[in-house]
Amino acid sequence: MVATNTRDLADSGAFQRVVLKLSGEAFADPETGFGIDASIVARVAEETAAAAEEFEAEIAVVVGGGNIFRGMAGATRGMDRARADYMGMLATVINALALHDAFEAVGQQSRVQTAITMAQVAEPYIPRRAIRHLEKGRIVVFAAGTGNPYFTTDTTAALRAAEIGAGAILKGTHS
Repeated sequence: MVATNTRDLADSGAFQRVVLKLSGEAFADPETGFGIDASIVARVAEETAAAAEEFEAEIAVVVGGGNIFRGMAGATRGMDRARADYMGMLATVINALALHDAFEAVGQQSRVQTAITMAQVAEPYIPRRAIRHLEKGRIVVFAAGTGNPYFTTDTTAALRAAEIGAGAILKGTHS
């Protein structure tokens, strides 16, 4: 079967479990291109929760951090590249926590899992635990990239999709 629209794709099972990759810029204040616009994050949470319900989909989200800090930009200004990338990973955690809070505000259960251990704010990334959360109807927000410098959050989305058995990766970037 060739899917011709979103409903056909949903009915085909391609959207049973998906990874949604969101750029950090998607959360930014439209005026400045930086920071976090709470109304945008709230809308993302509402629409993602609605899609999970409408399509009966298990949704994991990978967030970028470019609205706060971009590792490559720091490296081009003379920072150590690995250190700059770790700063970018921390920026993704800030965005993940903002999205998690927005999910809670709309009544959608969610969990944040990070590739860098920070037990006070999020669970460590454990693939089997992420799958279990998805099976229970929770949206899982992945943060801190792969936990390794030199890799983008696009790479993280592909890696996490493979690890959790997602049928599709959907990418939302700010233009």
